[in-house]
Amino acid sequence: MHPPRPPSIDQGVIAVIWAVGLGIYIYFGLLAVGASGATAIVISLVSFAGIWLLVRLRGEEPVRRPRRRRS
Repeated sequence: MHPPRPPSIDQGVIAVIWAVGLGIYIYFGLLAVGASGATAIVISLVSFAGIWLLVRLRGEEPVRRPRRRRS
């Protein structure tokens, strides 16, 4: 028996998870270095959008096609 395969998760969901996680990290990082709350929110929201777009467009591995054997 082989181990079960993990479920397939849509790339958009993965992009949102990455964007939320890193956006929160950026927000609290900005607060830790003394940025105001409004500045931290704006920068983290812009970062959220950029991270989501980057992961959504570039995060998926291309599907590999099996090579044909030469006869």
